[in-house]
Amino acid sequence: MIKYLAKRLLMLLPIFFGITIISFFIIHLAPGKPTEIQQSLNPKVSLEVRHRLEKLYGLDKPLHEQYFNWVKKLVKFDFGNSFSDGRPVLNKILEKIPITLVINVLSLIIILILGIALGVRSAIRPNQAFDKITTIFVFIGFAMPTFWLALLLMNLFGITLGWLPISGITSLDFEYYSFWGKIADLSRHLMLPVFVSCIGGLAGISRYMRSSMIEVLNQPYIYTARSKGLPENVVLYKHALRNAIMPIVTILGLSIPGLLGGSVIFESIFALPGIGRLFYEAVMTRDYPLIMAEVVLGAVLTMLGNLIADISYAYVDPRVRFKK
Repeated sequence: MIKYLAKRLLMLLPIFFGITIISFFIIHLAPGKPTEIQQSLNPKVSLEVRHRLEKLYGLDKPLHEQYFNWVKKLVKFDFGNSFSDGRPVLNKILEKIPITLVINVLSLIIILILGIALGVRSAIRPNQAFDKITTIFVFIGFAMPTFWLALLLMNLFGITLGWLPISGITSLDFEYYSFWGKIADLSRHLMLPVFVSCIGGLAGISRYMRSSMIEVLNQPYIYTARSKGLPENVVLYKHALRNAIMPIVTILGLSIPGLLGGSVIFESIFALPGIGRLFYEAVMTRDYPLIMAEVVLGAVLTMLGNLIADISYAYVDPRVRFKK
């Protein structure tokens, strides 16, 4: 297992630098430099001042030299300073990341528990009423755009019914609440973003789980287990579920970066101060150090998700870790 893990870790290094090279060049070659954005915001900025800013940011150097300078800083975990306010990029991300992590962890837990439960329940009695109802739910979840669903929920629960807040992470008088009052206030603010974040993943995981479970239940060893007189719960949850869950482990690992990418949408809509909204603002202002730092974070999470999926897969299926 250690050899397998070391091999997987070594394979991640070239992938990581490949992602940074492609991202760096695409971002810097995109139309609109940071100095042009600043000049458009303040027309009094002269051409001479603009050249000084480019020299200050290091944008006057060739692109490959800018990349190597960025990598030198990255090795020291120095992401540089933001072009917009001059603050260290790492501090800005650390301030915003707790909210995004809380929302995504809650979403993953809900997706994992409900997705597997719905898939197994549908697979046990396929084409019955419960299976058909969940199929309708799944197709709606897949087809509905996240931003549109978020707007509908805001209108229904926030404006029409007035049950839930539609923006921000806390109420204005949050500091005057008791401990449990603060927990309740945070929960009310997170309900809609977490629901919007997990609806697509929940639909997908439940369908994958259903098809995988149906395939496993038709295997000969399941018929053998039933013919030996084993209780149905043992057949389903000890013999069938462990084999059916292997594809789900891989898909869940790969869904981590997708959840982070989705944060850009729902954090912008619900005005949540997370790294998704921070990334959107960085792109709009061409804040290169902040954009690259978030790209690195996304790349690390993507590779970490793949690594967790591989390790989990190797743990569930011993043939993977002993394969030469």
